[in-house]
Amino acid sequence: MTDPTPPVGDRFRAYQARLDQPGGRRGRGHGGEQLTVPPADFSSYYGRPILKAPVWKRDIGGYLFTGGLAAGGALIGAGAQLTGRPALRRVGRWTALGGTVASAYLLVHDLGRPERFHHMLRVAKPTSPMSMGTWILTAFGPAAGVAAVAELAPLLPRHGVLGLARRLAPGVGDVAGLAAAATAPALATYTGVLLADTAVPAWHDAYPFIPFVFGGSALAAASGVGLIAAPAAETGPLRRLAAAGAAIKLVGGHRMERLWITGEPYRSGHSGRLVRAGNVLLSVGAVAALFSRRSRLLSVLSGAALVASSLATRFGIFEAGAVSARDPKYTVVPQRERLADGGPAADVR
Repeated sequence: MTDPTPPVGDRFRAYQARLDQPGGRRGRGHGGEQLTVPPADFSSYYGRPILKAPVWKRDIGGYLFTGGLAAGGALIGAGAQLTGRPALRRVGRWTALGGTVASAYLLVHDLGRPERFHHMLRVAKPTSPMSMGTWILTAFGPAAGVAAVAELAPLLPRHGVLGLARRLAPGVGDVAGLAAAATAPALATYTGVLLADTAVPAWHDAYPFIPFVFGGSALAAASGVGLIAAPAAETGPLRRLAAAGAAIKLVGGHRMERLWITGEPYRSGHSGRLVRAGNVLLSVGAVAALFSRRSRLLSVLSGAALVASSLATRFGIFEAGAVSARDPKYTVVPQRERLADGGPAADVR
């Protein structure tokens, strides 16, 4: 199926042509004579950005990655629990816990003051992705922690109080693992909703696609960790899961990159190189995973490519948003096109 959206260059030239037509805003002077106007310079007052760039540091780029990794690990751990794959279950649960701890550290470090995190728990605001994300992480973290710690039960003595804990731990861990998996889809995708809810053009205009990109990337990354750490006899489902996650991410990412001018940061510059690297690594990792059943080395390499793909994708999207906020073009051109089409002159975000 061909994409009906005209290429960015064609659309921009058509927009410029409409302005230059006899009835256009640049087409005639007061006396009816044809004017020649130099190409638009998309600048702002005193050269300052129209939008304030995100104040988030690179910690948030890492937070986007580790949160998705934790969510994917919890889903894999629950699936392995239900299908009788104990080694893969352990890998999934410890991946979920490790991702949660890293996410909490990166988020608190970006906030600057640790108490700001629990201050966000004073209210629950369904219309705020940040408020809901705080509660999702708060619900997911303890469940993932209990499920992972339960894997240490075989190390406890068989008698006494610790022996009782040893006998109870598997059941408690199973319940906690399923609870973590229940909140994992929300954890994997809410950060995409959070980005899209801002006024940053590259994020805001990609709101239909970013959650799918983040969800598919999370599944692929967690599958990659499983391919690296779990025995080959239990990783059969991971190969199919990695392929499914890659398909979701690549389809959503293609639609996101095909956005008109606000999709340009996903295709060019440093952010574009990161996004392309993520796509290449994801494709290579997913294909290699399908053929890695008999090769431990190929399994490890494919897993590493899947994890690296998720990392590059998250930082590429993060950087693309910062680029689109700094350059007035990504705010002004869509507004002028809407004005030329007879729509509202300003975009209410």
